[in-house]
Amino acid sequence: MSIKGGGWILIMLVAFCLVACAGGAAPSPTPTATAEPTVVPTYTNPVFPGDFPDPFILRVGDVYYAYATNGGDTNVQTIRLPADFSDYEWLGDALPRLPDWAAWHQSLTWAPGVFQRGNSYVLYYTARYREAGLQCISRAVSDRPEGPFQDDSSEPFICQTEIGGSIDPYPFVDQDGRAYLFWKNDGNCCGKPTGLWVQQLSDDGLSLAGELVELIRKDQLWEHPLIENPAMVEDNGNYYLFYSGNWWESHTYAVGYAVCESVTGPCIKPQKQPIFDYEGKVMGPGGEAFFTDVEGNLWMAYHAWTAPNVGYPGGSRSLRIEPVTFNDGAPLITGPTEGPQPLP
Repeated sequence: MSIKGGGWILIMLVAFCLVACAGGAAPSPTPTATAEPTVVPTYTNPVFPGDFPDPFILRVGDVYYAYATNGGDTNVQTIRLPADFSDYEWLGDALPRLPDWAAWHQSLTWAPGVFQRGNSYVLYYTARYREAGLQCISRAVSDRPEGPFQDDSSEPFICQTEIGGSIDPYPFVDQDGRAYLFWKNDGNCCGKPTGLWVQQLSDDGLSLAGELVELIRKDQLWEHPLIENPAMVEDNGNYYLFYSGNWWESHTYAVGYAVCESVTGPCIKPQKQPIFDYEGKVMGPGGEAFFTDVEGNLWMAYHAWTAPNVGYPGGSRSLRIEPVTFNDGAPLITGPTEGPQPLP
């Protein structure tokens, strides 16, 4: 039997009525699943926006303690950072009292570095030795990373008076557990050669041991007029001595490095330019120190000015961090960066 004309329309209406009367409905298309967007955890540079020069970061468990050159009424500025660097807590002064030989309230307490030895924390810092009129290095002890640290010394720990004094102490522990202290002789204060030095420390970190060694001197054009702020890093048995060069209150202050055969050298500079210098609004990066996070990633902490405010008054050297990797024996540091950055 054939169906012609309106017969087809009648059949369709009957079919529709049967479906509707049965309470059914035409099936809807299955929605396509949408993948959830991947959220990349980030941190933001600067991690501390205030003036925080010559930073040093110590990890204790999953918390970071950051120390810096004097500011306001504090000798050693101290903050605490969480594991993701998302915020900071101001802790105040880790060294509220200087020893009697040191000059107070003259903005001359610089470049702290802290590490743990046994159940104690040892703080190394620079202060003015009143008797000599020079900057020299001292050490203080506390049972807590935030302090207060106490310095019971009657004279400086290290003071190379014949070559301008000593500044910028940096503690370092080698793979075998031996501790060392790096520093700079302050020769640029008085027209003398400027070099970076190292000497082994006793097990408790409170006295010097072994031989005093000069590692490198200022000898490249970009470094003029000084080098300072030594910081040692070990990676797969290779040793890298980082340092800051040029004038600290300028946009051309920057970070260079040397490759060393061991903690105590000898060291050579593989290039004639800095590895890390100004970019964008981040001016004069330097005062570097290194630390590892809870997952073993290596980081560099440093300070930098923010353009156009370079120098005092008006400017501030804020605390920033960047991840560090190595490729074929050469360190790689991206940046300097500003704003949100991905965590490794």
